[in-house]
Amino acid sequence: MNHRSVRSDMGLIVKTTARATIPLIGIFGAYIVSHGHLTPGGGFQGGATIAGAGVLFLIAFGLEEAKKRYDHHAYSALESLGGLVFLGIAMLGLSVAFFYNMLWRKGIAFAGKPGTLLSAGYLPIMNLAVGLKVFAGLISAMMAISMYRRWKE
Repeated sequence: MNHRSVRSDMGLIVKTTARATIPLIGIFGAYIVSHGHLTPGGGFQGGATIAGAGVLFLIAFGLEEAKKRYDHHAYSALESLGGLVFLGIAMLGLSVAFFYNMLWRKGIAFAGKPGTLLSAGYLPIMNLAVGLKVFAGLISAMMAISMYRRWKE
Protein backbone atom coordinates (compact mmCIF):
# COMPACT_ATOMS: atom_id res chain seq x y z
CA MET A 1 0.00 0.00 0.00
CA ASN A 2 1.34 3.40 -0.95
CA HIS A 3 1.91 5.61 2.12
CA ARG A 4 0.57 8.62 0.22
CA SER A 5 -2.88 7.03 -0.07
CA VAL A 6 -3.24 6.72 3.71
CA ARG A 7 -5.58 9.34 5.17
CA SER A 8 -3.98 11.73 7.63
CA ASP A 9 -7.12 12.51 9.58
CA MET A 10 -9.92 10.66 11.32
CA GLY A 11 -13.56 10.23 10.44
CA LEU A 12 -16.59 12.38 11.14
CA ILE A 13 -17.31 10.92 14.59
CA VAL A 14 -13.79 11.57 15.87
CA LYS A 15 -13.73 15.09 14.41
CA THR A 16 -17.10 15.96 15.92
CA THR A 17 -16.10 14.59 19.32
CA ALA A 18 -12.80 16.48 19.14
CA ARG A 19 -14.60 19.75 18.34
CA ALA A 20 -16.71 19.26 21.46
CA THR A 21 -13.95 18.14 23.83
CA ILE A 22 -10.99 20.37 22.84
CA PRO A 23 -12.52 23.49 24.46
CA LEU A 24 -13.42 21.48 27.56
CA ILE A 25 -9.85 20.18 27.85
CA GLY A 26 -8.57 23.74 27.57
CA ILE A 27 -10.94 24.99 30.27
CA PHE A 28 -10.00 22.13 32.58
CA GLY A 29 -6.29 22.86 32.02
CA ALA A 30 -6.86 26.54 32.83
CA TYR A 31 -8.64 25.48 36.00
CA ILE A 32 -5.68 23.31 37.01
CA VAL A 33 -3.25 26.19 36.40
CA SER A 34 -5.30 28.79 38.26
CA HIS A 35 -6.01 26.57 41.28
CA GLY A 36 -2.53 25.03 41.48
CA HIS A 37 -1.70 26.67 44.81
CA LEU A 38 -4.89 25.36 46.41
CA THR A 39 -5.29 21.87 44.95
CA PRO A 40 -3.02 19.21 43.47
CA GLY A 41 -1.80 20.54 40.17
CA GLY A 42 -0.18 23.73 39.05
CA GLY A 43 1.53 25.23 36.05
CA PHE A 44 3.20 22.13 34.69
CA GLN A 45 0.17 19.85 35.05
CA GLY A 46 -2.22 22.44 33.65
CA GLY A 47 0.07 23.33 30.75
CA ALA A 48 0.43 19.65 29.86
CA THR A 49 -3.35 19.23 30.01
CA ILE A 50 -3.90 22.18 27.68
CA ALA A 51 -1.25 20.80 25.32
CA GLY A 52 -3.27 17.58 25.31
CA ALA A 53 -5.97 19.53 23.47
CA GLY A 54 -3.40 20.26 20.77
CA VAL A 55 -2.47 16.60 20.57
CA LEU A 56 -6.14 15.70 20.14
CA PHE A 57 -6.45 18.31 17.39
CA LEU A 58 -3.46 16.83 15.56
CA ILE A 59 -4.80 13.30 15.84
CA ALA A 60 -8.36 14.18 14.84
CA PHE A 61 -7.73 16.64 12.01
CA GLY A 62 -4.31 15.61 10.73
CA LEU A 63 -0.95 17.28 10.29
CA GLU A 64 -1.89 19.47 7.32
CA GLU A 65 -4.73 21.14 9.25
CA ALA A 66 -2.54 21.52 12.33
CA LYS A 67 0.22 23.15 10.26
CA LYS A 68 -2.28 25.76 9.05
CA ARG A 69 -3.00 26.78 12.65
CA TYR A 70 0.52 26.47 14.07
CA ASP A 71 2.80 29.52 14.07
CA HIS A 72 6.29 28.62 15.26
CA HIS A 73 7.19 32.24 16.03
CA ALA A 74 4.09 32.81 18.16
CA TYR A 75 4.62 29.65 20.22
CA SER A 76 8.30 30.45 20.63
CA ALA A 77 7.38 33.92 21.88
CA LEU A 78 4.79 32.49 24.30
CA GLU A 79 7.30 30.01 25.68
CA SER A 80 9.89 32.76 26.15
CA LEU A 81 7.31 35.04 27.77
CA GLY A 82 6.37 32.32 30.27
CA GLY A 83 10.00 31.79 31.22
CA LEU A 84 10.70 35.52 31.54
CA VAL A 85 7.63 36.15 33.68
CA PHE A 86 8.60 33.29 35.97
CA LEU A 87 12.17 34.58 36.31
CA GLY A 88 10.97 38.16 36.76
CA ILE A 89 8.62 37.22 39.60
CA ALA A 90 11.34 35.08 41.19
CA MET A 91 13.84 37.94 41.04
CA LEU A 92 11.24 40.33 42.45
CA GLY A 93 10.70 37.91 45.31
CA LEU A 94 14.44 37.58 45.86
CA SER A 95 14.87 41.35 45.92
CA VAL A 96 12.48 41.72 48.87
CA ALA A 97 13.12 38.44 50.67
CA PHE A 98 13.48 34.84 49.60
CA PHE A 99 10.29 34.38 47.50
CA TYR A 100 8.39 36.67 49.86
CA ASN A 101 4.71 36.61 48.89
CA MET A 102 3.81 40.23 49.42
CA LEU A 103 1.34 40.56 46.59
CA TRP A 104 -2.29 41.12 47.64
CA ARG A 105 -1.52 41.84 51.28
CA LYS A 106 -2.87 44.69 53.36
CA GLY A 107 -1.54 48.02 52.22
CA ILE A 108 -0.53 46.80 48.75
CA ALA A 109 -3.76 45.80 47.04
CA PHE A 110 -6.07 43.95 49.41
CA ALA A 111 -5.82 41.16 51.89
CA GLY A 112 -6.61 37.77 50.42
CA LYS A 113 -8.69 35.40 52.48
CA PRO A 114 -6.80 32.13 53.08
CA GLY A 115 -7.95 29.36 50.76
CA THR A 116 -9.08 31.70 47.97
CA LEU A 117 -7.53 32.29 44.56
CA LEU A 118 -5.91 35.56 45.64
CA SER A 119 -4.41 34.27 48.87
CA ALA A 120 -1.05 32.98 47.68
CA GLY A 121 0.79 36.11 46.61
CA TYR A 122 3.00 35.52 43.59
CA LEU A 123 2.33 31.78 43.29
CA PRO A 124 -0.71 32.03 40.97
CA ILE A 125 1.27 34.30 38.63
CA MET A 126 4.19 31.88 38.68
CA ASN A 127 1.83 28.96 37.98
CA LEU A 128 0.39 30.87 35.03
CA ALA A 129 3.89 31.55 33.66
CA VAL A 130 4.94 27.89 34.02
CA GLY A 131 1.66 26.74 32.44
CA LEU A 132 2.24 29.03 29.45
CA LYS A 133 5.82 27.82 29.04
CA VAL A 134 4.90 24.13 29.30
CA PHE A 135 1.92 24.47 26.94
CA ALA A 136 3.90 26.29 24.25
CA GLY A 137 6.90 23.98 24.63
CA LEU A 138 4.90 20.77 24.39
CA ILE A 139 2.91 21.99 21.39
CA SER A 140 6.13 23.01 19.63
CA ALA A 141 7.77 19.67 20.41
CA MET A 142 4.72 17.76 19.21
CA MET A 143 4.63 19.68 15.93
CA ALA A 144 8.38 19.26 15.41
CA ILE A 145 8.15 15.50 15.93
CA SER A 146 5.11 15.22 13.64
CA MET A 147 6.71 17.24 10.85
CA TYR A 148 10.02 15.40 11.15
CA ARG A 149 8.26 12.06 10.84
CA ARG A 150 6.51 13.20 7.67
CA TRP A 151 9.73 14.64 6.31
CA LYS A 152 11.46 11.28 6.79
CA GLU A 153 8.77 9.45 4.78
